[in-house]
Amino acid sequence: MFERNISTDELLEIVDSGEVIEEYPGRQPCPAALILGFISHTAYHVVAAFCQDTLVIVTVYLPEQEDWVDFRTRKKSH
Repeated sequence: MFERNISTDELLEIVDSGEVIEEYPGRQPCPAALILGFISHTAYHVVAAFCQDTLVIVTVYLPEQEDWVDFRTRKKSH
């Protein structure tokens, strides 16, 4: 997150107002999800794990437009 110049406030805004676009219920050690959010019209993806009563941010990144449809659905690889 810091390598990508994403502030804690921006991260919280993405998680708070974002949309879960993929769920990973079998992920270990905790279930996780991929969240799509926008800051100043820029799309961000957040992978968050839900460990009992704690939210763990795994990573935050700018999704590559060529890999996604509207940043919500993965494009099928050829």
